Amino acid sequence: MERALKLGDRLGGHLVTGHVDGRGVLRERREGPASLFLRFEMPAPLSRYVIEKGSIAIDGVSLTVNTCQGHNFTVNIIPHTAQMTTLAKLRVGDQVNLETDIIGKYVEKLLGGRAADASGVTGELLARHGFL
Repeated sequence: MERALKLGDRLGGHLVTGHVDGRGVLRERREGPASLFLRFEMPAPLSRYVIEKGSIAIDGVSLTVNTCQGHNFTVNIIPHTAQMTTLAKLRVGDQVNLETDIIGKYVEKLLGGRAADASGVTGELLARHGFL
């Protein structure tokens, strides 16, 4: 367990707060010699906040996202994390708590919800910047 970040501390990790955004389901599990591969399905509204090499908390464990496709994402669990958390006990079909990185939520809010558009590129945006 890591202690909570105090104001003034050096920031050197994932930006999650410990709040549950939604529930995911483990869809695939593969054990390898150096890591445990897990693929999860997430609720559609959360998928816009999950990016490859970004962070996500699964049952409170902050991890790096390997791949992200549609409403699915993958992570690899190293042996130390498997030993120190309950993630190694997960089985296909198990539900987990998910929390996405907070930066995407703030960016969307600051943009007035415009980030909800899948691409963010509109004819108006292209015209305004001289592409049309």
